[in-house]
Amino acid sequence: MSVASLQLFGGLVWILVASSNVPLPLLQGWVMFVSVTAFVFSLLFLGVFLSGVVTQISANWNFLDFAYHFTVFVFYFGAFLLEAAATSLHDLRCNATVALEPLLNDNQYNINVAATIFAFVTTACYGCSLGLALRRWRP
Repeated sequence: MSVASLQLFGGLVWILVASSNVPLPLLQGWVMFVSVTAFVFSLLFLGVFLSGVVTQISANWNFLDFAYHFTVFVFYFGAFLLEAAATSLHDLRCNATVALEPLLNDNQYNINVAATIFAFVTTACYGCSLGLALRRWRP
């Protein structure tokens, strides 16, 4: 899976979580941090490879590719679990001024379900890239 498609799925996670108005900032804040950070670093990583800087810097790029994908995979896996946990709290009732209302309204719940699915897809894509990077790094 190319880095560009990973950025697309990660960008969707970022957009979906942000559009749900982040009802659980403690859980979804980490999801936002991971998706935005991975998006930016993936763009930088892609830019380094496309610009040809790789040929000018003497480094073990196969290991750096493996280390990058491993780190992002671990962070995205945690973000996927937190987003799934936030989505599962749909029926949790909160004190409101008049009555107990659900933590997530139906629209926020649907957006969080989509964000959870795309977080899983992004995690799976980074896992596949991790496997390919391991294969390139290990002879």
